[in-house]
Amino acid sequence: MERHTPEVDTYLASLDHPLAAQVSELRDAILALDARITERIKWKAPSFVVDGVDRVTFALRPGKGIELILHRGVAVRSDTDTFRFDDDSGLIRWATPDRGIISLADADAVQGHRDAVLWIVARWIDA
Repeated sequence: MERHTPEVDTYLASLDHPLAAQVSELRDAILALDARITERIKWKAPSFVVDGVDRVTFALRPGKGIELILHRGVAVRSDTDTFRFDDDSGLIRWATPDRGIISLADADAVQGHRDAVLWIVARWIDA
């Protein structure tokens, strides 16, 4: 089933970023992880949503790498103090106890960490 949205298709078609191809590849791979994942634009970049809640959002700055923001919606949740997420990869930098950032500096980093990133995202959507 095709879950690409015209909104994100249009955004990516006009994306002027050195890692635009890698963004598109990660988009496809993330959407393929779980049938519940949909997409939209948030923070001027593609965001992946489960049950109406944004879970993973790209942060794309001109001339820079790719960041994936792992979040659990816009509201602070009541379980923030006890929330735990294991990251054996070491890729996640924690901005808050329940908001992580994965930074991928270049195409080699995207390729080299692709499987770990997808494993993290697959688990994160249910965190």
